[in-house]
Amino acid sequence: MKADEIRELADDQIRDKIDEIREELMNLRFQQSTGELLDTSRLRETKRLQARLVTILKERELNAAVEGEA
Repeated sequence: MKADEIRELADDQIRDKIDEIREELMNLRFQQSTGELLDTSRLRETKRLQARLVTILKERELNAAVEGEA
């Protein structure tokens, strides 16, 4: 998912996606520790997607706070 696609989502959808990604990340870490994970690049991609989601959500929260002060 690209940043532009994420920005089109509503805040609630982003929060739901973050929860899904965290669960997937936990499963990938478990698979890695047991030696079942063959595509280790998925771990890195998932971490980056989670960071993208959290960053965009934080940007929106900060923008709302700044607009609220004005």
